[in-house]
Amino acid sequence: MALSTPTPSPAQASAASVAEPVHWVRVALDVPLNGLFDYCSATHIPPGTRVIVPFGRRKLVGVVVATPAAPAVDAKLIKPVDEILDDTPPLPADWLRLASFAAQYYQRPLGEVMLPALPAGLRKVSAYQGKRSEGGPVKRMDKRAKPAGKPAQADTPPLLNSEQTAAAQAIAGQQGHKTILLHGVTGSGKTEVYLHAAQAVLAQGRQVLLMVPEINLTPQLEQSLRVRLAGVGVGESLAVMHSGLSDGERLRAWMRAQRGEARVLLGTRLSIFAPLPDLGLIIVDEEHDASYKQQDGLRYSARDLAVWRARDRNIPVVLGSATPSLESWNHAETGHYLRYTLAQRAKAVALPAIKLVDTRRLALEQGFSPQLIKALGERLEAGQQSLIFLNRRGYAPVLNCTSCGWVSQCPRCTAYTVLHRAGGRRNILQCHHCGFQARVPHACPDCGDQDLKPMGRGTQRVEEHLAELFPDARIARIDADSTRLKGSAAALFAKVHAGEVDLLVGTQMVAKGHDFANLGLVGVLNADAMLFAQDFRAPERLFAQLMQVAGRAGRHVKGGEVIIQTDYPEQSVYQALLRHDYQGFAQYGLAERQAVGLPPYAYQALLTAEARELATALGFLAEARQLPDQHAQDYPTASALTLYDPVPLRVVRVANIERAQLLVESDNRPALQAFLTTWSAALADVAKAFRVRWNLEVDPLEI
Repeated sequence: MALSTPTPSPAQASAASVAEPVHWVRVALDVPLNGLFDYCSATHIPPGTRVIVPFGRRKLVGVVVATPAAPAVDAKLIKPVDEILDDTPPLPADWLRLASFAAQYYQRPLGEVMLPALPAGLRKVSAYQGKRSEGGPVKRMDKRAKPAGKPAQADTPPLLNSEQTAAAQAIAGQQGHKTILLHGVTGSGKTEVYLHAAQAVLAQGRQVLLMVPEINLTPQLEQSLRVRLAGVGVGESLAVMHSGLSDGERLRAWMRAQRGEARVLLGTRLSIFAPLPDLGLIIVDEEHDASYKQQDGLRYSARDLAVWRARDRNIPVVLGSATPSLESWNHAETGHYLRYTLAQRAKAVALPAIKLVDTRRLALEQGFSPQLIKALGERLEAGQQSLIFLNRRGYAPVLNCTSCGWVSQCPRCTAYTVLHRAGGRRNILQCHHCGFQARVPHACPDCGDQDLKPMGRGTQRVEEHLAELFPDARIARIDADSTRLKGSAAALFAKVHAGEVDLLVGTQMVAKGHDFANLGLVGVLNADAMLFAQDFRAPERLFAQLMQVAGRAGRHVKGGEVIIQTDYPEQSVYQALLRHDYQGFAQYGLAERQAVGLPPYAYQALLTAEARELATALGFLAEARQLPDQHAQDYPTASALTLYDPVPLRVVRVANIERAQLLVESDNRPALQAFLTTWSAALADVAKAFRVRWNLEVDPLEI
């Protein structure tokens, strides 16, 4: 069966135009140019159809977004569509609306939103044209039909408590759109609420999108979903979508979602762009998590797009978290969101006791207080697991010379290289910003002293010291280094769940979403590093991070305990943690932000510039800042905005590129959007003059 319909050549199209009408199509292409591109076709092409078109000397896959009555330029200049790709149905109208909104709100060309959202095979010309095309990627995928796995055995769902029941019924019974904030303490059974609500939606014949912030959270939830789906008679109708999949796996998940074969789609942030024709419910778990914000290309918030998509589809969306973002909490406080609270743990187990260890007058042993070491020993004797949380991978943050003060500096960045121990003589210094690696020098490069010492501690060094303290304990480390290989994270977590690990050392990868059955103690090292960060969101992130990791303790064992080592026990973040008082922390944090006019009481955009010289980047930003003054008639809403002075980034140089930023702020979102639309169009010409790379980010999370 043909997968594409050839379009006549320009000469043929001209000759045929006398006998048959010409159809005009407006196409979105993944090119760094604003606007859409007009082509012609001998046949009608509905919006949402993918096509192959000539673009300069290249051929590109594009998406038809409109069929105008006449082209926007001289018809004689219009080229014909090369092929119509009909191996998939046209992208649905609601998908086109979502992409259009994202392009408009985040100030990106429509093609730079649509095409990257597609699986790789659906946007590559080589997948359809050439010797190896073999009919296109979808036909090849269907030929390699994946054998059905062993069906999951249905379980008996646990009985919900009164709080869970009220929340699940409210979600399942919601008619039309509403954003529901599900605020539940760690271990309160938010997942069961999701599953019960999803079952009700599935019973109506509709689809469910369940989003999680990180890949490593999918395996445990995937198994729970498969078991529960088997119980409601929809069997293996689950698809999983995240960036760790191969191109073929992602294409299969996408097509199953678009065809309606997948009744539930479990995915990370990219799943928000999956076509789901029968979508009836969206769930965003750990809605506060920064991983929902894309940090390159289209810098979108998947959580915010989920809210918009639910409103557009007139369906409910659930935002779940033990520590909601202050933006979401404020929406609930002002009545824009419904809020349901799960104040008690689902099982009859109390929240863990949180203890602050004041380290100012203590002699620490490799970063461990006597109190923490004693507690670890007691848990080992009791046969319980313990978790040491340290959000810093590697062996040590920096290597230094005690004689002359030399430190291991990255030659390409204004950052230190981190010491990583790889065994034997394979120790390396690695930059976590640009990836630069070098062997550890035998002597100081400046003075020749061979007594180089590591400063500070990373997860590798903590793991090493725990092995010295407790030589009989089974220790595992879970961080970005130990889980590089595909499937390695799932294998390590499986060992923990199987009871084959006594002491677990981990970064943020272990802090949220995991239900460890035998974990009795959590110890937190180096939490103070985030207390005095320049970013105004740092206290919120620290509170959420510590509350989440504390919630791993004592979920199924009595007497769960959390020990946080700090030099600043009087800080409000720690005092709120002692009381498990998210609401008090949120009220205090919102009052602070309102007093100084920060989000959610203001709206922001961040213009970032990159150049070989810092002066060039700053010069571009200074010129950009002057545009509203030089062309006041083009910026009628500029008076409602504040444009701050250009400044270098905290880490100025990355990979020999200097970086600077300019913040734009307003308490009026429509005024900011109107300004950005005009401003971003003008910035392209200014950037050419300065020869800089630039990016405009709306609603930035890190400043």
